[in-house]
Amino acid sequence: MNTFSHMDTTGNVKMVDVGNKLPTERIAIVEAFVDVSAHTLQLLQNAALPKGDVLVTAKIAGIMAAKRTADIIPMCHPLSLSYVDIRFEILENPPSLRIEAEARTHGPTGVEMEALIAAQTTAATIYDMCKAVQKDIVIRHVRLLYKSGGKSGTFQAGESL
Repeated sequence: MNTFSHMDTTGNVKMVDVGNKLPTERIAIVEAFVDVSAHTLQLLQNAALPKGDVLVTAKIAGIMAAKRTADIIPMCHPLSLSYVDIRFEILENPPSLRIEAEARTHGPTGVEMEALIAAQTTAATIYDMCKAVQKDIVIRHVRLLYKSGGKSGTFQAGESL
């Protein structure tokens, strides 16, 4: 690829014109991990953290973030999302939470950015809800797991690093 899609021939930034692209069903799934201490994980599992229900709050934040992605990423198209979900897996060793954010639309451009922003906002909300008991929480390994739809077709990530 010799050109950048978000740059014109003179080097100025531009939004890609998707007006002539055929709408297709688009799906993107992103994962992220939030590493916490065993103590913090235990408090979370026992609903004993001082700020309230961490996972419900984080899920709502992630869904809201997906819907506002075009307000955050300058060249991102506003999308009519048909579905957004945030799923959690609690991991004991090492103590962490695995986040999976999924976004769907039927349109001319993909939803990878919406899923990425959803996962990262969910992770940041978990940090915010847990920081009263732990400051050294680590958010790591945010990546696209799956995408489908559009000209480039289906992408499935390989094994985790």
